[in-house]
Amino acid sequence: MDPRDSRVYKEYGNGHHKLDSRVFERRRRPVNLASVCFSIFFPWFLFCTLYFIVSFKLHYDEPWLAWLLVFSCFSIPIAAGVLGWKANHHGLDATWYIYAALACFLAVSLAAIVGNLNYTYNTKLFYSVETLNTYPLVNADRAKGSQLMDAGRVTFTPDTGIDMRRAMGFKSVGETYCVAPIVTGKGAGCKGDLVDFWAVGVDCCSGVASDFRCGDYMNPHAHSGLRLVRDDQRPFYRLAVQQAEAAYGIKAAHPLFFHWTQDPVADTAAYRDAGLHYFLSGVWGHFFFNLLCVAVAVFLIVRGKY
Repeated sequence: MDPRDSRVYKEYGNGHHKLDSRVFERRRRPVNLASVCFSIFFPWFLFCTLYFIVSFKLHYDEPWLAWLLVFSCFSIPIAAGVLGWKANHHGLDATWYIYAALACFLAVSLAAIVGNLNYTYNTKLFYSVETLNTYPLVNADRAKGSQLMDAGRVTFTPDTGIDMRRAMGFKSVGETYCVAPIVTGKGAGCKGDLVDFWAVGVDCCSGVASDFRCGDYMNPHAHSGLRLVRDDQRPFYRLAVQQAEAAYGIKAAHPLFFHWTQDPVADTAAYRDAGLHYFLSGVWGHFFFNLLCVAVAVFLIVRGKY
């Protein structure tokens, strides 16, 4: 080896060269098993905890507290980064401090993002329906929307169904928001009739009359509705109802939107089950991802790359 290589040898005033033991030790230093275990399990524990907080009931009941906990946990990677800087400043090994800072920052960020997605598209829908009331044997022609504003699940009378003749669709940003009146008996047969209950769905109609293929529309045993609880879709369904009012001469004073189904209880539970499924998938996905990152870090350290 060339003794003039300043990375390995130090030159003294008398012209002699001596092995720089600090570099040699750095290249041969053993892997700290405690640091490896901490790097595997602590970021994963942090991710799981925040992922659970953002995905489930606390987010629904106390959203401010859920997000406060998330943002306060960003102090953990900051603290790890500061400790790494101090260790490096004093000539100590800062590798695992740096890894912990990056891994914890990624864990908090991912937990906030995927947890909020799971909450928005699954668990929030479940909690929203569960907090609303259930109404049995509702006559769609006699009841008014203003009487059932707090309805989450509605079972209509056996002679209630979807009026395909007055279906309508509103197209927006590549999606078609479909609506059709829910009527009892013949229902909505005359101009000026009041229709407050509507079956809805996305991209399950062509936007013309007599074309509605949403939910259990073909099921003769379906006489129930699961309340639409997605606030982002409601304005588009209102526009579709307004088009139906103008086209068919009917009125919707307090329109309520439902997914037409045979079993609204099972459909509600499906939101919860989907939330649990995505939560468990995220938990194990992050574990194996973080395990892979730690393995790569250990490999680089053993090879003397860092």
